[in-house]
Amino acid sequence: MSPFQALNLPNGQTIGNRIAKAAMEENLADIDQAPDGGLFRLYQAWADGGAGLLLTGNVMIDRRAMTGPGGVVLEDERHLQRFRQWADIGRSGGAQFWVQLNHPGRQTMANLGQQALAPSAVALDLGQFSKMFAEPKPMSEADIDEVIQRFAASAALAEKAGFTGVQIHAAHGYLISQFLSPLTNRRTDRWGGSLENRARLLLAVVDAVRQAVSPQFCVAVKLNSADFQRGGFDADDARQVIQWLNELQIDLLELSGGSYEAPAMQGEARDGRTLAREAYFLEMAGELAAVACMPVMVTGGIRRLTVVEQVLASGIAMAGIGTALAVEPGLVKHWREGLNSHPQLPPVRWKRKPLAALANMAVVKFQLHRLSRGRKTRPGVSALWALIVDQLYLGKRTRQYRRAMAK
Repeated sequence: MSPFQALNLPNGQTIGNRIAKAAMEENLADIDQAPDGGLFRLYQAWADGGAGLLLTGNVMIDRRAMTGPGGVVLEDERHLQRFRQWADIGRSGGAQFWVQLNHPGRQTMANLGQQALAPSAVALDLGQFSKMFAEPKPMSEADIDEVIQRFAASAALAEKAGFTGVQIHAAHGYLISQFLSPLTNRRTDRWGGSLENRARLLLAVVDAVRQAVSPQFCVAVKLNSADFQRGGFDADDARQVIQWLNELQIDLLELSGGSYEAPAMQGEARDGRTLAREAYFLEMAGELAAVACMPVMVTGGIRRLTVVEQVLASGIAMAGIGTALAVEPGLVKHWREGLNSHPQLPPVRWKRKPLAALANMAVVKFQLHRLSRGRKTRPGVSALWALIVDQLYLGKRTRQYRRAMAK
């Protein structure tokens, strides 16, 4: 199957080709937590770059629950015109443009000054870096209901702004993923215990979102194929959850893996094993796709056209690309023109895994921030320098966020 063949979705919409710009956290919102010039320039580069689907980085459903201080928030209509501008830019090249909706749960930075909510009071285990994250408070029934309604409200606002779909983030150790995992969900009520109970939040969110938007608006889910932690959410769990999702109106299922504790999405398992350098989750995703009624997309390390072709030949409908498009935003267009490009960032192999994961993300964000200023990327940037720059930037944004929340 050609990577440039269109994909018809269950709701009747079409994606122009089989390559998606996967979500990456940009931290480029303005001080109102709204999209602005930097994000507009970044997404114009991707809109011109030829991918059939663009997924935003984390867009938060609650400004009190942030994955980072520079994150975009869509919880009401106060900045809807800026979201309309963003949607127009993302769609300007003919791509589908979907908002990734998220809630961090316990993966909330302590210095943001907010109470972290989670299924249970299980703190992150990152050794000496654990104190970087807020102590989580178990969610009440009212908290859970509010989160469900916020996902639905944000999806409706995304449609009103002109986006063509949303993706519900249920992977990478964020809130919905925390409910799915027996390591982080130790509840004894109807939201915990059995997998059916642990999956209840995800299914309720999907159902609420689907009811809040029109039939032609796309609803997708990002799910871990596994958490890559012993005793956590595994491939058998994922297979059963997919079967339950089959009963709902899902237009695309993206499979990834990992969390802050086990950053498999960067190619590292919890025990330090390095995963395959490209298409990290392909083998597992191929097995899971066999039980999925909706099209499946796999993301994780893909940077060559031959690997995209391998992904599609395995029965996967779409290939999601993140880092390679941070380095070369016009990559898909270049492939279509016959160029054999395969952008890559040097791996960060520091002994302290949490610090290496932070540095990896910092190097990617360094590229995104250059693109947001209309500059060329610098894939050879020092990981240490990128981390220092990122920490200084996040420190500034954290102070701005705390001042704004204090008002």
